[in-house]
Amino acid sequence: MVAEETIVTTAADVGIVLVSALCILCSYRVVKGPTVPDRVVALDAIATNVVALAVLFALKTDRGLFVTVSLVLAIIGFLSTITVAKFVTEGDIIERREEQQ
Repeated sequence: MVAEETIVTTAADVGIVLVSALCILCSYRVVKGPTVPDRVVALDAIATNVVALAVLFALKTDRGLFVTVSLVLAIIGFLSTITVAKFVTEGDIIERREEQQ
C-alpha cells in the first residue's frame, strides 16, 4: 500500500515538472510568436497545462477540491479561446446592430 502511494506521488511530481516546463516553452511562443494565431494557440496550451497541473496536484495531495478547480479553469480557458478566436477572425466580439431611422 505504501509503495503504491509512493509511485503515485513520484509520478505526480514528475508530471508537475514536465507540465511546468511545457508552460515555460509555451510562454516563449506567446512572446515570440510570429502571428496572432500562434500566440492564441500557445495561450490555449498554457491554459490546458494549468488544468493538468491542478489535476496532478490533486493526485499528489489527495484533495478533490483541485479537480473542481481544474474543471472551472478548463471552462474559462475554453471560453477565452473561443472569444479570442472570434476576435481574430471577425475583428469584433460583440456585434452591434445599427439603428435604422
